[in-house]
Amino acid sequence: MIRYVLPVLLFAGTLPAHAQAPAKEAPLIERAKLFGNPSKSGGKLSPDGKWLSWIAPRDGVLNVWVAPAGDLAQARPLTEEKLRPLRGSFWSPDSTTVLFIQDKGGDENFLLYGVNVASGKQTNYTPFEKTRVRIVQISSKVKDRILVGINNRDARWHDVYSLDLASGKLTLVQQNDGYGGYVADELLNLRIASKARADGGFTYFRMTDGKVDSAPLAEVGLEDSQTTSPLAFTADGKTLYWTDSRGRNTSALLAQDVASGKTAVVAQDPHADIADALYDTRTGRVQAYTVNYLQQEYLPLTDDLKADLAFLKKNTKGQFNVTSRTDADDKWLVGVDTVTAPPSSWLYERKSKKLTQLYVTRPELEGAPLVPMYPQEIKARDGLTLVSYLSLPQASKAGAGGKATQAVPMVLLVHGGPWARDTYGYNSYHQWLANRGYAVLSVNYRGSTGFGKQFISAGDLQWGRKMHDDLLDAVQWAVKSGVTTADKVAIMGGSYGGYATLAGMAFTPTTFACGVDIVGPSNLFTLLQTIPPYWEAGKQQFYKRMGDPTTEEGRALLKERSPLNFAQNIQRPLLIGQGANDPRVNVAESDQIVAAMAAKNIPVTYVLFPDEGHGFARPVNNIAFNAVTENFLGQCLAGRAEPMGATLKASTAQVKHGAEFAPGLQEAMR
Repeated sequence: MIRYVLPVLLFAGTLPAHAQAPAKEAPLIERAKLFGNPSKSGGKLSPDGKWLSWIAPRDGVLNVWVAPAGDLAQARPLTEEKLRPLRGSFWSPDSTTVLFIQDKGGDENFLLYGVNVASGKQTNYTPFEKTRVRIVQISSKVKDRILVGINNRDARWHDVYSLDLASGKLTLVQQNDGYGGYVADELLNLRIASKARADGGFTYFRMTDGKVDSAPLAEVGLEDSQTTSPLAFTADGKTLYWTDSRGRNTSALLAQDVASGKTAVVAQDPHADIADALYDTRTGRVQAYTVNYLQQEYLPLTDDLKADLAFLKKNTKGQFNVTSRTDADDKWLVGVDTVTAPPSSWLYERKSKKLTQLYVTRPELEGAPLVPMYPQEIKARDGLTLVSYLSLPQASKAGAGGKATQAVPMVLLVHGGPWARDTYGYNSYHQWLANRGYAVLSVNYRGSTGFGKQFISAGDLQWGRKMHDDLLDAVQWAVKSGVTTADKVAIMGGSYGGYATLAGMAFTPTTFACGVDIVGPSNLFTLLQTIPPYWEAGKQQFYKRMGDPTTEEGRALLKERSPLNFAQNIQRPLLIGQGANDPRVNVAESDQIVAAMAAKNIPVTYVLFPDEGHGFARPVNNIAFNAVTENFLGQCLAGRAEPMGATLKASTAQVKHGAEFAPGLQEAMR
């Protein structure tokens, strides 16, 4: 799947005096405060509860830090990355080692590393070239090893290895000759194997002693392929939990008795898929589940967590999320998101019902003029409901429920995937754009996940057509609701959102005032030709949902839906950002549409980052592109902008074309 998450990284600087906002407007929030390194993020309790780890800057680069759980004053860095930030970590089951994955320059060849907490020794557990590691299983019952998938033998398939964490020894458990993935139990026995079907679905097989059964355990067709999969076994291995949409629209949480094969519905919701749950840390029995339609909510299934979830709901402001639990289940880490304040992390001690704030992710934003986010249900022209999220600037003079009383320019911010979704919560891009004077609308167009299989399937073969119509319908809703005016709407997004931007510019050339494409594909045929080899198991699903390049009909559809072939129709200003090492959306996707536009003397600005991949992870690069973007939007929509200053010089940005079409860009590159 082509998925892009807009990164939140580092820039340090101060706002020039001449850029201060007029007195009647909200103060201009510096880009550095919105997109700079978080002070702390990604907190994790060690399984034994003795340690707390998190991600924080070390010499300006995000690294792993650790401290005794009861004394954060003794914090110390564990890693020493000098260039590319670490964006996550997790604990070994024996609580001795913090593990993380890291690639080079955005190539997504992720290798697995570990740092021993006591000695500080760092180990590369998978020292291979052109290899992407997967975590197959980490168990709370087996403390000294984990299962990993490694594709260094055949780039298409991940062989399963047992990794001894102390010695670093890898022992082959299962050679993979064509299976998309495996599910293991708590004793690290492989129990389920999945194989891609010709129709884009998957067949699941039982496994015993490393052998795959010949008879299928479950057949899942294309329609259910994104909404049905095994989740986890109970500790005794007797029950297998599924998220399962077969025979229904939205995914239900199912429990299957392994011996008999019988299933029972544990929970379901008519509006949203159930794909996440809280499991008993000792038995693996499901205790609660989450539903995320407009907002996320925890719903208890047993009495043991009922009081805890009720306590957290009552005593946290906003939306909470349980992010980490100890093996003894006596301590939880809980993330709290109020939208109008930076997210924070809290320690919850269950026995005493004590809640203690550990850190605020971005304390520099405390007291900043952050705006609310308003969930909206927008009707598409054919009656589908598009769950969307609206943020409004101060100038909108928003009333109850986000009702705008003053129309302002708007940015349609389109999520990637497309098999992903936008959610409610603090969003740095919403806050940034709203602060610059724009309404911001994020739309879960058809094909987005989380709302049932019918909603996903409604997007099949609809790239640039009904999926794009949903975006147009949402814009019309915003115009009719008084949020904006039809002539003051920009479109912006990454990955599929970048494709949507190019489609908007090329297919509906007078709808949007301008567009910002970040790592978006311009040619669907060449996109499918260059997908990474380790996506082999999902290739048929791409073909069935996008268009099949192996058939004449499919090639015709892909050609028709590719903005590259209609580049001559583009009339409005376009800004493109691309990472040179992107393995998902090859750099040629941006190169070729820029070349096509340049050949027709159509203005376009193209910024390339030679040390980035699918999005901009390095702080200086992310900030630099956002600096170009907000000044570009400022010219297009007459919003506010912080001057670029020295941000471009501090980055690796290469302006490959059209610097003269973006205000201030030529000067910033000198």
